[in-house]
Amino acid sequence: MEDLSVAGLARTKLAKSVHDAGWASFISMLEYKAERYGRALVKIGRFEPTSQTCSTCGVKDGPKPLNVREWTCTACGTVHDRDTNAAINVKTAAGLAVSACGAPVRPGAIPAQREETGSHGFPTEPRAA
Repeated sequence: MEDLSVAGLARTKLAKSVHDAGWASFISMLEYKAERYGRALVKIGRFEPTSQTCSTCGVKDGPKPLNVREWTCTACGTVHDRDTNAAINVKTAAGLAVSACGAPVRPGAIPAQREETGSHGFPTEPRAA
């Protein structure tokens, strides 16, 4: 039997299936956690141009190669870090989607469940001094 390396797997149809299954599992976990804590999970389109749209004025500046990490909006002159700008646009899109459904954009703090606060199964009780 032929030995498949990770690099070899990346070029197969199986890799796409494994990736899709992993992503679906991750989304399911997010949906479960959001429901558990009374939050809304908002998905935005995969091809939403979040790194191309100015988070200040909303003008779509167009695609840029991945090596362009910082850019200046041609409309308003704001200098953007590519990832920070995309994060602001995602947060804005999610907030608009949630508020459009009539729910508050930022629900109140919900304390974590007791079994999730510790790490590695160690007790969460305070130590004696």
